[in-house]
Amino acid sequence: MKILAAVDGSPYTKRMLAYLAAHDEWLGSQHQYTLLHSVPAVPPRAAAVLDRNVLKGYYEEEAEKVFKPIRAFFAKQGLSANFVSKVGPAADNIAAAAGKGDYDLLVLGSHGHGSLTGLVLGSVATKVIANCSTPVLLIR
Repeated sequence: MKILAAVDGSPYTKRMLAYLAAHDEWLGSQHQYTLLHSVPAVPPRAAAVLDRNVLKGYYEEEAEKVFKPIRAFFAKQGLSANFVSKVGPAADNIAAAAGKGDYDLLVLGSHGHGSLTGLVLGSVATKVIANCSTPVLLIR
């Protein structure tokens, strides 16, 4: 199974990884994993005055802060994974990656912020589910 897991380094990401580790059907060498982190974009006016390499380095550092403990988790499990970072709105990046990558499953943790719907699912999760045709496993 080809699995895309959206990660942000929050306690909800940790809960999602713990869930996967506790369920053999979701975590194992029979699956192919891609971990996706969406780094918020620097505002355009600020980005315009920064050197392109400095900005690129910033985005890479921010992604690695999230990926470092997840890399350790996968290494401890004896599993390999692809780590991908995108810049921009998380919901848009996750839904686009799920659609383009021909994944069998999208796994994400839910925050539970915002409006009444957001309290149940979280605004990013709500947007991803609305814009994604890939089956979603939502961990709360």
